Amino acid sequence: MTSENQRYKVVQTEHLDEQAAAWLAERVQLVRSPLGDSASLDNELQDADGLLVRTYTEVNEELLAKAPKLKVIGRAGVGLDNFDLSACSQRGVTVVHTPDANTQAVVEYAWSLLLENLRPRRYLTPEDTAEDFYHYRKTLVGSQINEMTLGILGMGRIGRRMAEVAHILGLRVLHNDLLDDDALQLPVSCASQAVDKATLWRESDLLTIHIDGRAENHFLLDDSVLSQLQSHCTVLNTARGMLIDPEALARWSERAEPNGGQAILDVHFPEPPPADYPLWGRPNVKMLPHLASRTSRAMANMSSVVHDVWRVLQGQPPQWPAPLTP
Repeated sequence: MTSENQRYKVVQTEHLDEQAAAWLAERVQLVRSPLGDSASLDNELQDADGLLVRTYTEVNEELLAKAPKLKVIGRAGVGLDNFDLSACSQRGVTVVHTPDANTQAVVEYAWSLLLENLRPRRYLTPEDTAEDFYHYRKTLVGSQINEMTLGILGMGRIGRRMAEVAHILGLRVLHNDLLDDDALQLPVSCASQAVDKATLWRESDLLTIHIDGRAENHFLLDDSVLSQLQSHCTVLNTARGMLIDPEALARWSERAEPNGGQAILDVHFPEPPPADYPLWGRPNVKMLPHLASRTSRAMANMSSVVHDVWRVLQGQPPQWPAPLTP
């Protein structure tokens, strides 16, 4: 890289923290090509050395075929569900990501949703009368979380932190993971009991989901699984929308509504949910616009993937290479 016209070219398809983008732009030719303009993206990929994506860019054989010079792809985030890692490996393209970038943000968000759901509240206004005041005190009665069992599906970084917080708050905690406890090597602070999935479904008052988007997890929570949940269970999904069958969840929510069963969904399948999505209008299903990782710190952490992109372009080993499988 001895002159301006010999600089590496990196194509950016989705949002990056401006400071991280500026840092990379000082070192490479950084070209922004928004997802909506496929013709522009196809053209820019022809001579791209690097690619920066987030959640919605599908990195598959079709895209890779349009980028014959590609050396590295940076995923500004954690999950790699939108990557065909095998195709990247076969083409010699290194994939890098930021696996611990948003753990704190997601855990804070997940607990805020659970606690808010269990403790209804009302902020007073000058217009509220004395009768209103006492009415709120009488009717806004919540549940106490330390009387509940939290079930955690997936004990990766986020699942572990969820368990640590639950332990501090006094909940009984159960977990299920692909790995056994010997392999997980959970710290004492997690204080969680490993159980099979049937026990997790059956005994959880609160069920929080933190697994990846591998093919076998697609619609893992279907009619069969949801029928095993307690009818008062609260299901929280801040992981991936495709883990829950929305039509099955709509049926479960109808059955569970009289007993207080609820679902809180930050992620959806597809995103954004279409007008005919079966969960619209369900009073015990709360849907949010994929906000779990949206803190300024987490956004900056995820965008720090630019440093690994630069390392790979320089012929250096990256700090956070993607695993061989998602």
